[in-house]
Amino acid sequence: MSQPVVVIENLVKRYKEVLALDHLNLRINEGEIFGLLGPNGSGKTTAINCVLALLSFDKGSVKVFGEEIQPDSYEIKKNIGVVLQNVAVFEELTVFENIDYFCGLYVRDKRLRKQYVSEAIEFVGLNEYTKFYPKKLSGGLLRRLNIACGIAHKPKLIILDEPTVAVDPQSRNRILEGIQNLNAQGATIIYTSHYMEEVEQICGRIAIIDKGRKIAEGTNEELKKMIKADEKIHIDVVGLSEGQLADIRKLSHVYQADYTENRLTIYCNGGKHNLVRILGYLQENEVSFGRVYTELPTLNDVFLEITGKELRD
Repeated sequence: MSQPVVVIENLVKRYKEVLALDHLNLRINEGEIFGLLGPNGSGKTTAINCVLALLSFDKGSVKVFGEEIQPDSYEIKKNIGVVLQNVAVFEELTVFENIDYFCGLYVRDKRLRKQYVSEAIEFVGLNEYTKFYPKKLSGGLLRRLNIACGIAHKPKLIILDEPTVAVDPQSRNRILEGIQNLNAQGATIIYTSHYMEEVEQICGRIAIIDKGRKIAEGTNEELKKMIKADEKIHIDVVGLSEGQLADIRKLSHVYQADYTENRLTIYCNGGKHNLVRILGYLQENEVSFGRVYTELPTLNDVFLEITGKELRD
């Protein structure tokens, strides 16, 4: 079994009357990409700040690499890389100078630092932009610079908080591939995002937190098994009556059916021939229908059912 890199036990953090973390427990193992999800105000950022020893807490413990993390735990912190949602670079420094500065906070050897900076530039694909200032970069290139500054010193633990916000699809794909490559090279990664498809794509285990507590944890497939929906069916239908909708709701394995703006959406729990049975009903009752498609439950469906909230609330 992999050794834990981060262990959070019974963590409690209060901001006066607000309980931000309510006996939170998390274990992130060496070599994994761990997804941390939650609606705004759920406690994600507070938990990350406690892991980084940027916040004190009221109760519990946080261990990183097997040791209690403290504000002056410099030997531990030099093995941590942080890429926050808000880009944090110096406008008066070039791309190369920014990466060199942040790497220099941890790597004093000039020759080694030069190698690390070059490798970080190559890694994020900024070779043609080393002399550019941040204000001359597009949003996607700026995100890549932000990542390079956070990972140039080759940390063993990397915390990525919304690294792909407001970037173009090409840059997003490059960033995600880069994260997977970092993981393949041995880095343990904590990843937060509002883009569920990203989390499904790259994270091995995922925790969902809300109101400061962990409410679900597991692999992508394990989480999907926690909810009712096994299949969601969408059918374009014109003129479906209330009586017909009521009949569809009574069909085997149908636990919910909604009809709005000529779109029939049916949620099924179990069963192997749900679509055949539903289309059979429509044909028998001479109900005209158009486009039909089905989908398996997504991580977003899990999130909505478990928290009752949109991730972007």
